[in-house]
Order: sequence, then C-alpha cells, then structure tokens
Amino acid sequence: MKEKESFYELILCRRSIRQFKPEPISQDILKELVNSARLAPSAANLQPLEYIVAEEEEITKRIFPRLRWAAYIAPQGNPKPGHEPVAYIIILVNTTIRDKGFEYDVGAAIENMILTAWEQGVGTCWLLSVEREKIREILRIPTDYRIDSVLALGYPDEGPVVEDMKDSVKYWKDSNGRLHVPKRKLDDIIHFNKF
Repeated sequence: MKEKESFYELILCRRSIRQFKPEPISQDILKELVNSARLAPSAANLQPLEYIVAEEEEITKRIFPRLRWAAYIAPQGNPKPGHEPVAYIIILVNTTIRDKGFEYDVGAAIENMILTAWEQGVGTCWLLSVEREKIREILRIPTDYRIDSVLALGYPDEGPVVEDMKDSVKYWKDSNGRLHVPKRKLDDIIHFNKF
C-alpha cells in the first residue's frame, strides 16, 4: 500500500484484497472498525445492525470454506493456503428492529469499516456469496438476525491495480499473478446539470 496523503488518496488506492499475510490484527483495530460502522448513517436512526468479530483461528478456519471469492477468476482468485483472512466481521441485521430497507445502512457501515481498515494498513474483501445457514450454526446466531454479509480481513499480501474499463467488467490476473480491476472512467459516468 502506498503512503496516503489525504482521505481522497486513501479512497483512490483502496482495492479489495484476497491474499493476506498470516499476521493477527489487534482487537483494538477490530473494535475501531466496528465503532466506525456503528457511527455510520442509519435510515430513521433505527440502527438495526450488529456485528460478530471472528478472530480465533479455530473459528476462522471453519468460516473460510463457507465463503465464495472472485467469481470471475475462481479458483485463481481464492486466497491460497497460508494466505487466508485472519479475521472476519459478520454483519447482522436485527430483524426485530428492521426487516427490510436496511441495505443502505449496511452499505454505509461496510464502507466505513473498509476505509478505516485500509487506513490501518488492513486489507478487506466484502463477501455476499456466503453459506449463511452454515455460518449461523458455527457462530450460534439467533434466527431473528439476518446474516447480510461478511467482511474478510488481513494485512495485504497482494497489490491489485485499477484499469480503465474497455469492454468488460471482469477482473483478471496477469502472467505475474497481479489482479487487474476494470473501472468505468469518470468521464463516462459523470453528468453536470443534465444528462
């Protein structure tokens, strides 16, 4: 990760990480991530989100096979043995508080955690393709909580790069194993004052 000069630069250099170093993340950093999520905007300030931080190796090893990674390039996009995440944050929706319309809360909370992690040098990958019922069993999550998604965490052991999108949104790895992620150009998506 390059040195960051501003919050905007932090956003520009952030990428999803799928290869991690086998170094633990301190509980202080993990608490900071959840605290940043707690303070994200929440529709009607209902705050239906709760979080499980999974950091014990026995638990993370049980969660890992319940996750799907980098569908466009599977299995090459999966974390290699020894490069798996060292922690996960499972995003839960307390359905007794809100059972629909929580997706905006989730997006804001996740982005806060992703950027807070990146500022600390921690890489993340936001996963929605997860075996929810298996994870529910592993973590003993009550049935009135919906498992929205999982945020995988670890110190990065890869450096994905952004490419201008040409004809496909599909990311790819080059002959050196570096991930290339196509993004639409700013000029293709911005409209001032009218379409």
